[in-house]
Amino acid sequence: MKKILTVVGARPQFVKAAMMSRVLKDDYEEILVHTGQHYDKNMSDVFFEELRMAPPAYNLNISGGSHGAMTGRMLIAIEEVLLSEKPDAVIVYGDTNSTTAGALAAVKLGIPVVHIEAGNNRGSLNNPEDVNRIVSDHTSSLLFACVESAMKNLRDENLADRSFFVGDSMLDAFLYYAKIVDIKTRTDFTDFGGNRVEIPDDFYYLTCHRQENANEHLLQILSAAQELDAPVVYAVHPRNRQRITELQKEDPFDNISFINPVGYLSSVALMKNAKKVITDSGGLQREAFFAGKPCVTVFNYAWWPETLHGGMNRLVKPDKNDILDKLSQPVEMDPTYKPFGDGHACEKMKEIMEQYFGK
Repeated sequence: MKKILTVVGARPQFVKAAMMSRVLKDDYEEILVHTGQHYDKNMSDVFFEELRMAPPAYNLNISGGSHGAMTGRMLIAIEEVLLSEKPDAVIVYGDTNSTTAGALAAVKLGIPVVHIEAGNNRGSLNNPEDVNRIVSDHTSSLLFACVESAMKNLRDENLADRSFFVGDSMLDAFLYYAKIVDIKTRTDFTDFGGNRVEIPDDFYYLTCHRQENANEHLLQILSAAQELDAPVVYAVHPRNRQRITELQKEDPFDNISFINPVGYLSSVALMKNAKKVITDSGGLQREAFFAGKPCVTVFNYAWWPETLHGGMNRLVKPDKNDILDKLSQPVEMDPTYKPFGDGHACEKMKEIMEQYFGK
């Protein structure tokens, strides 16, 4: 049986790996390596528990520090695992430091790399995530794109001969879990004191985690949320918790329920039941699109321009008035527009891997 080593380190990667593991398990031995890049329990452990993933064979516990320091430490640790396990291939996901470290460690040892969610970059070296994705693309043997725009990027970078459009494994996951999750049975909606928070029937879902949206930008986002026509549920990233606590001393923001980070299933439940979504997350703008929920993204770039179709997702400034204005604008939904595939991306990737590596 062929041995696949999978490197993960951040929330979206856990979800993608869970779906991919389902289709690999009967024909491949999979070794899961968790770099530790997301170290908070609600940002890491809970995903393995609720997605019923086997615990990682290796947890490298590497987090914090500069991009270079973190990537370097991961590179050294992953290389040691590869030398010990001697896998037939390595799978990496997306655009994190864990992705780049896994790809570099493998290619330097002559081990083929499979990059899932390849090609989705702006062609710029000004953003750490774009750098990670470009480096990982160019060091990989198989590149799986989840949208056609990513395929175009790969063709423009002369990588077409190893690139395949398969659809989005995150769509696979959302469709699978949305059928079984029920917001009324979720128990991990808690405030900062650990008290359970009841989710109203009518609400907006807010996430905000980017460093660019801290400080005054965060205040503008909260001010907009305070004026909406229904309560807002804000799952607070650990990075913003202290700032939120300080702001609440000045204004209680009584239209907003501040809750601790939630697991993937609870996030799906919130997405399914929300009126609309406010986020600065590339992943959540995509999940809002999957759920058919209008979304505004507080950032100057749409990682997934496909979500802008029909106004389903709109880019907004970190400005109260712009956020409220864009949230109020009409949306044109088109059920025939399916840029992220048909929900069977993982099966397609497995078939291509079998042609390349054998079973």
